[in-house]
Amino acid sequence: MNSKIKQLAIIGPTASGKSDLAINIAKKIDAYILSIDSLSIYKEIDIVSAKPSKEELNSVKHFGINVLNPDDYFSVDIFINLYKNVLSTCQKENKNLIIVGGTSFYLKSLLQGLSQLPKITQTISQNVKKELADIQNCYSFLNSIDPIYMKNISENDSYRIEKALLIYRASGVSPSEWFELNPPKPIIKDLDIYNIDVDRDILRDRISKRTNKMLKLGLIDEVCFLEKKYTRIPHAMNSIGIVEVLEYLDGKVTKKMMCENISLHTVHLAKRQQTFNKTQFKNITHAPLEKLQEIILSTSP
Repeated sequence: MNSKIKQLAIIGPTASGKSDLAINIAKKIDAYILSIDSLSIYKEIDIVSAKPSKEELNSVKHFGINVLNPDDYFSVDIFINLYKNVLSTCQKENKNLIIVGGTSFYLKSLLQGLSQLPKITQTISQNVKKELADIQNCYSFLNSIDPIYMKNISENDSYRIEKALLIYRASGVSPSEWFELNPPKPIIKDLDIYNIDVDRDILRDRISKRTNKMLKLGLIDEVCFLEKKYTRIPHAMNSIGIVEVLEYLDGKVTKKMMCENISLHTVHLAKRQQTFNKTQFKNITHAPLEKLQEIILSTSP
């Protein structure tokens, strides 16, 4: 098993050309691709997430795409476990790995790591499940022992409430105390990161064209299907592209306004992504799309 496979990450704002670049490079350096996209992870959310085509997905082995149903829970720790499994596969099959996508927060989580959780026995797990029958009481109790940790957790967030309660019951200390005593350890210690640097006017034009393409591909029908099958409750249904179509279906806006809103909100997202990518990573190379392939290949095996 080759434990010294090459790993690199390609990030950039939405519609900047990340997927095509990653596929081209993967073919040249014999690599698999792990997607870090908060929507592509879900099955059936295809047009909204602008997933690579079936042909593209088949041309290079992809991970992190079409893994969960839209009403399944997704979190950083789930992503980190996915990464570990993908890395193990790459090592066994002697393949390099390209991490690519717009949700750079997940990439940062790999570099920072997560705190180790206390040992949770089956008895503790079963007892906590019983407590969660009254989730409001659990939420109030956790708020009383650790208001700082709980301030960003909704009273309906059963997953995180359960996690916090498990930590307390297993360790005897509040989640905040536990994480202070058990700081996170990096999952990846050495990673070359490449960010696609793109002019905002060019990006705005690409986003507008992509929005029109999504509409022609059947965006409205896809959202209708998703709403009928999964309702509007899942977190994924609050995504850009879905929310605006639902507003149109509710008669709140015209189709033209719907398209303009999707483009505008996507532009705002792209700006946030650009800011995050430029401020949150240390060892990172910024370059235009047309130059990045040459730069990456010059440093890759």
